[in-house]
Amino acid sequence: MAELQGYQVPDDLYYHKEHMWLRVEGDVGVVGITDFSQKLAGEISYIELPGEGDAVARDQIVGTVETGKWMGKIYAPVSGEVIEINEDVEDSPEKINESPYSDGWLFKVRLSNPSEIDALYKGPAALEWLKGEIEKHAK
Repeated sequence: MAELQGYQVPDDLYYHKEHMWLRVEGDVGVVGITDFSQKLAGEISYIELPGEGDAVARDQIVGTVETGKWMGKIYAPVSGEVIEINEDVEDSPEKINESPYSDGWLFKVRLSNPSEIDALYKGPAALEWLKGEIEKHAK
């Protein structure tokens, strides 16, 4: 796992420009919020996720995440059908802060257009993108 200025960046994930991550498991993508985003947001107190069976489109706002003083948007990094949501995160949104890349995943989507993954950041490109985001938002 890579780390950049204290933010974890797992090598096996793809990253969306709106601070979502995607882990590809066959024709399914597991979606979550990046370590950078959850640290910037602070203690997450509420989350609204898309519903199972919902069709989502790449770059579409599909939910919200809230802290005591801030509300952010959850984006779909790829298009497809939501096949599962993480009910544990709905009940205990702090799991996102505690474990953004494992227990804190948000939803799973059956990919309708796998080529959309090519538009996401991965590896060295993800680190370069995050470096720019840190400069813009965390200084």
